Amino acid sequence: MSRTIRIGTRASKLALAQTGTIAAALEQAGATVEIVEVSTPGDRSSAPIAQIGVGVFTSALREALAAKTIDVAVHSYKDLPTAPEPGLVIAAVPPRADPRDALVARDGLTLGELPPGSRIGTGSPRRMAQLRALGLGFEVVAIRGNIDTRMRKVTDGEFDAVVLAKAGLDRIGRADAITETIDPIQMLPAPAQGALAVECRVDDFDVEHLLRSTVDDETTRLAVTAERALLATLEVGCSAPVGALADVVEDLDTAGAVIERISLRGTAAAGFDGDPGESVEMLRASGVAEKDQAEKLGREVAAELLDLGAGVLSGPDAR
Repeated sequence: MSRTIRIGTRASKLALAQTGTIAAALEQAGATVEIVEVSTPGDRSSAPIAQIGVGVFTSALREALAAKTIDVAVHSYKDLPTAPEPGLVIAAVPPRADPRDALVARDGLTLGELPPGSRIGTGSPRRMAQLRALGLGFEVVAIRGNIDTRMRKVTDGEFDAVVLAKAGLDRIGRADAITETIDPIQMLPAPAQGALAVECRVDDFDVEHLLRSTVDDETTRLAVTAERALLATLEVGCSAPVGALADVVEDLDTAGAVIERISLRGTAAAGFDGDPGESVEMLRASGVAEKDQAEKLGREVAAELLDLGAGVLSGPDAR
């Protein structure tokens, strides 16, 4: 491809690190690329994500794509609204980083070692609900800011711990700060956490083909398809108290032969409105399906959550 491919990204350290991996892969395939920094409403606001809404980190990138000032947008997949964007296509989903949440706590402590009353910071209603549902007596406080800003609140003594995405810490070279990688049994990650979505214009066939042939990973795409179908079926925002994690796993067919299927676990808080004093109940459901049924599996697990009572979701970003 003779033209220079302009890759749009937010200007944060994490976003630039994520975009750098895509740029490097395209350059290795022989493409010429240019990274273009785009300021988003989410970067310019200090308000909680639950207040400023879904899409605050992605809307400006999508507008730049539509206006043809960039050719490719790299998103943290979990930030994308579940509704498709007319005129754009997610051309590639690269191999996923570790999807789990990570604790960064004072004195090297784990969740189980933090005493009752410990102040834990998070910008996610999902993490907030699951932390409270553990029943360990934590004071869970909503925070904003980039990764370094949040971790500084621990070193400065303002918080006893913060919870962040392990993938983000890994990507900026700060995995050494992690005091515990949280088992999904305790805390299911956000749908598509750790995954990137690489988007282009639907009529830009050359770029779409290049992205799909260079950086797309089928296993990751299947997993996030199931997770986001669950989120879409629950009809709540991407910052709502909903967690999901899908994996491609080995199973046996009726003849005893080893085959691959997709498994999905989902959780949703019932009646969570962010009140610091409220108790939280996390509803859980799971399922397994053939690999070509990932989206259907997501809808079915969401339907089970709805039957259990997830229909009364009222999280800070439920909509």
